[in-house]
Amino acid sequence: MKRIFILTGEPSGDKLASTVISKLKTIQPDIEYLSVGGNHLKSLGINSIFNLKEITYLGFTSVLLNIFKIRNKINKTVEEIIKFNPDILFSVDSPDFTLRVAERVKKINKNIKTVHYVAPQVWIWREGRVKKFKKFVDHMLLLFNFEKTFFDKENITNTFVGHPLLEQDNKTKTDLSSLIDKEKKIISIFAGSRNSETNVLLPILSEFIKLMNNKSNNYAFIFHGTNENRNLINDFIKNDKIENSQVVSDEIIKSQVLNNSIFAVAKSGTVSLEICNANVPSIIIYKINMINYFLMKSLVKVRFANIINIINNKEIIPELLQKECNPKEIFNSVNYLLNHPDLMKSQLEVIKKTLNDIKSDTSSTEKTAKILSDYF
Repeated sequence: MKRIFILTGEPSGDKLASTVISKLKTIQPDIEYLSVGGNHLKSLGINSIFNLKEITYLGFTSVLLNIFKIRNKINKTVEEIIKFNPDILFSVDSPDFTLRVAERVKKINKNIKTVHYVAPQVWIWREGRVKKFKKFVDHMLLLFNFEKTFFDKENITNTFVGHPLLEQDNKTKTDLSSLIDKEKKIISIFAGSRNSETNVLLPILSEFIKLMNNKSNNYAFIFHGTNENRNLINDFIKNDKIENSQVVSDEIIKSQVLNNSIFAVAKSGTVSLEICNANVPSIIIYKINMINYFLMKSLVKVRFANIINIINNKEIIPELLQKECNPKEIFNSVNYLLNHPDLMKSQLEVIKKTLNDIKSDTSSTEKTAKILSDYF
């Protein structure tokens, strides 16, 4: 029986991997799997060698503080992969963890094919990494077509597969009256999937919601959580007595809530594309400690945090980062846009054009599954 080891480093990677593997199972049902994964892969009956929470760290200082734990997890992961002896090591995102493991595995067993999904963002920082990847990555799968230039230059086998979040095209306006007062307008809140970032943003978002509620009681604020941080968010909402707020973690319900939202406030990251694809106006927020921020600022090559803004080299979606990521600024930005529908319409028009330019003509998950299948 053929074997694949799936290597992820955080909930978003676990989710992406599961969409690919669910497709692969229909193409080739006789594959044995093992993983470093979370609930999404678990729902497909795929065991993880340890809990995903154990290797999800945020920021430079967090990595430094947990360096020995991370090193031990890398060693343990490499050991388990070699023992499992897969035909393919399928790594997904989280390059600082997954590609370190892949490099070690390739040195020990060159026969294991390494396929990496979600190329590291070398166009933002550390472009020099590309030369190193060619030593241990057999196939790099790209979410954006403009990334090809970087990997073609080093003769690394790569394929533009497109972004799976852009395949979702469900704009159904579902009746959510059993969950949310139908008189309320929904504002979706995304506080991040990692506890470390959620803990930073929750107090800020709580005060923002209180400011909104002081102005109007027309809104329902729905936090989009994961199975891993749902309880953390729920407890905070209850303890802080935030009105008109609740948390949802079921993927289908989250999708329906987003499609019925009039606005979204989201932590900078992949989820922004999901919001854009749902045709919902939004702002981006992000806050890390000052040491991490200055380290990052000294390394990045782009002006913006959001991919839509980076592609357009212009702030299409407002970004409230660091000191601007505070309750009053978020309130002012959201309130201003809600009171200027022409600006929200303009934002969505540019986003639609940008998404059309970066979408793949084929299904990302199906194309990725086919590439994995072809390696057998």
